[in-house]
Amino acid sequence: MIRSLWLLLLALLTAGPVAAQVATPSPPPDVRVALETSAGRVVVAVHVGQAPVTGGNFLRYVDQKRFDGKIFYRAFGTPDYGFVQGGTKNDPKRVRPPIAHEPTTKTGLTHDDGALSMARDVPGTANGDFFIVLGKMPSMDADPKAPGDNQGYAVFAHVVEGLEVVKAIVAAPRSPTAGEGAMKGQMLEPPVKIVTARRLP
Repeated sequence: MIRSLWLLLLALLTAGPVAAQVATPSPPPDVRVALETSAGRVVVAVHVGQAPVTGGNFLRYVDQKRFDGKIFYRAFGTPDYGFVQGGTKNDPKRVRPPIAHEPTTKTGLTHDDGALSMARDVPGTANGDFFIVLGKMPSMDADPKAPGDNQGYAVFAHVVEGLEVVKAIVAAPRSPTAGEGAMKGQMLEPPVKIVTARRLP
């Protein structure tokens, strides 16, 4: 009888950790998307596990072909430190409803070299425009200690192929007069076309 109880206890102790491991779901893998542009191909890994709201939003635009024929229209900085911005550019026929903001403090993602992040006005207004970072821009990350709007921008993906294409876009000619406010002098002339955006197998 005592031997049976010991065997039962041993079985329960051994099975516990195994059962716990089986019950823990694995995070979804990154989804790769190819952006075919007039400047070349850029492949990005969308981090749907870490940024499900923002990454899911980007993939809906891709799957519904809302980026096809749109443009990268803005560039700032240099190929070593800057960003390019593109997307639907508030086209009423392409824009989906805005999404909830996913700050970097929640996702653990940061604005490092090759990061994709959502353009926005106030938190919760991002829809179909995004930018690609060159270099590290920690000032774009959320900072709860900072005054005012301290939520930063929502990183959701990283470039895994074609970073040289992004660098070529940021170095492309810009209009000295186009753009309003802080964007004056940052508008690409001509813009770079996003021919297609498709998931990769």
